[in-house]
Amino acid sequence: MPERPYRRRKHVTVVSLLLLVLAMALGPAPSSAAGTDWWTPTARPTPDSQINVTGEPFKGTNAKGEVRGFVDAHDHLFSNEAFGGRLICGKVFSDAGIAEALKDCPEHYPDGTLAIFDYITNGGDGKHDPVGWPTFKDWPRHNSVTHQQNYYAWVERAWRGGQRVLVNDLVTNGVICSVYFFKDRSCDEMTSIRLQAKLTYDLQAYIDKMYGGTGKGWFRIVTDSAQAREVIKQGKLAVILGVETSEPFGCKQILDISQCSKADIDAGLDELYALGVRSMFLCHKFDNALCGVRFDSGSLGTAINVGQFLSTGTFWKTEKCTGPQHDNPINGAAAAKAEDDLPAGVDVPSYAADAQCNVRGLTDLGEYAVRGMMKRKMMLEIDHMSVKATGRVLDIFESASYPGVISSHSWMDMNWTERVYGLGGFITQYMHGSEGFSAEAKRTDALRDKYGVGYGFGTDMNGVGGWPAPRGADAPNKVTYPFKSVDGGSVIDRQTTGQQTWDLNTDGAAHYGLVPDWIEDIRLVGGQDVVDDLFRGAESYLDTWGASERHQAGVNLAKGAPATASSTEWSLFTSYAPGRAADGTRDTRWASGWSDDQWLRIDLGSTNLVKRVTLDWERAYGKAYRIELSTDGVNWQTAWTTTSGDGGLDTAQFTGTPARYVRIHGVDRGTDWGYSLYEVGVYSS
Repeated sequence: MPERPYRRRKHVTVVSLLLLVLAMALGPAPSSAAGTDWWTPTARPTPDSQINVTGEPFKGTNAKGEVRGFVDAHDHLFSNEAFGGRLICGKVFSDAGIAEALKDCPEHYPDGTLAIFDYITNGGDGKHDPVGWPTFKDWPRHNSVTHQQNYYAWVERAWRGGQRVLVNDLVTNGVICSVYFFKDRSCDEMTSIRLQAKLTYDLQAYIDKMYGGTGKGWFRIVTDSAQAREVIKQGKLAVILGVETSEPFGCKQILDISQCSKADIDAGLDELYALGVRSMFLCHKFDNALCGVRFDSGSLGTAINVGQFLSTGTFWKTEKCTGPQHDNPINGAAAAKAEDDLPAGVDVPSYAADAQCNVRGLTDLGEYAVRGMMKRKMMLEIDHMSVKATGRVLDIFESASYPGVISSHSWMDMNWTERVYGLGGFITQYMHGSEGFSAEAKRTDALRDKYGVGYGFGTDMNGVGGWPAPRGADAPNKVTYPFKSVDGGSVIDRQTTGQQTWDLNTDGAAHYGLVPDWIEDIRLVGGQDVVDDLFRGAESYLDTWGASERHQAGVNLAKGAPATASSTEWSLFTSYAPGRAADGTRDTRWASGWSDDQWLRIDLGSTNLVKRVTLDWERAYGKAYRIELSTDGVNWQTAWTTTSGDGGLDTAQFTGTPARYVRIHGVDRGTDWGYSLYEVGVYSS
């Protein structure tokens, strides 16, 4: 285009000045650190926290075309808005600035005497100096569960230190809200979830404003894996929305009676998906109408069990575990303040030490929700599910070759690790101290090498947990400030907010801004290999997400196919004919005679490549059986065999083999009955 001649227009200049004044009045005040570097905002609230990181955040991909960076798969940015709004004190951001954002709950003044949740969960008397900005004498700290740890500038520091994925789990619990003494809003779980989702988008807009407009900030909410990859290539932070709540879609149970329907589940999943949610838990803390939970331990566990009773009318129920997996132990520790809420004459039961598994698994409604998430290409969080529920979920995913399974903060039984990796899922570890974190990372290192995956962490900040304590100023291999980021392009010094400067060696992981310091501590204690695996975490997380999005349900070649069997159980009232195991519904089944050597044969109608067979057993299952294939129905070859079947949903995968006929040949029964199958699936993929 030809250059236009410049003409001075006085009225335009005046308007421009007026607009500039208006922008200064409405937007963040200029920062003393303002500059032209893309990662430095042109404006920031004044006063505000320091970042204490210099250097350009890395962009692009590695030589293999992979994104790089750390992934926190479990954080709670806005849990201060949950549980009635007064359990977690302080905000992630405020239009009024840091002094408004980082202040304590009203009832914590003047000395923390009424910080009741502090001493319910952490012992002591809960007393502390409530003043936040600018002194921060007593909070945030590594062992305080009631004060904001996710101030936006602290998250910014983690991003500058190399983090590229953050999963913001929208979290709440209606029962905890209802029994807690202080609240300023409704306890409805979905109302809180909607608010937290909105505030996440508001935070994105708040940060964008500092950088000059929509889309320009470093905090980017993404709704698919391709968006996430592009954001990370730009050197920014990809933020994914998740949900961790105890009674999603209103699916609580009262005296073992479900309070929701399949229609509620569909409507709930559709709403969450529309909000941008792409991963979620189906149960958390309390047994609900979808699944049983993996118990909490200690005094917190007792308090949660009280909440379970108040919510459902039943306490946790245990049984002896049938395999190496087990739920967390219930050790009977007292929680007097919580137990005071029980009706007169009702006490928390005692539990046998050798009965550590929840009797509740995945319900029929829970299975419907799992399959609904698969249809929507969402990722399922299995942490907090009982081992009985987790086992069924993994069975379902294996039967469909669905990779969308996440364990985000060390709450599943570690015996499931290889099954998760085998599916293509992703695993992170809770933000433990560097020694413990490194030891656990090394324990599973061989499996990550086998499956070619990276590693991640789940900080669970604002999640009523506890975070790495200081190792001490004289600890061996302590963090020395300043230090370089893992990519080598930035220099990270001690973090200062107001009058407080934090040092990981003496303060521990007091807030989110110390994530880079904690990673440096892991490097010094656990070695570069552990950190290298963490630095590959973003790529592996997106691999799982992308594979979930691309997943296509396989065509069941057995559906509607003719079937024959060695025998059929006779009944006056219903048919157990062979074809009932190939009619596409779990409402019918084939059942054999009550002896060991029995078979069911399915005719696919023509020769197909067969790679996978799924067996949905009724209670009468096969302990030892084999999958046999044939092109002519006369000559058979064994494609897969087991002697350790345990019922439920089995998946047999093997090298693709041409076959027209598939035969399930029972050798040894698992019960005194015969063999009984709800449905058989045969797949080429």
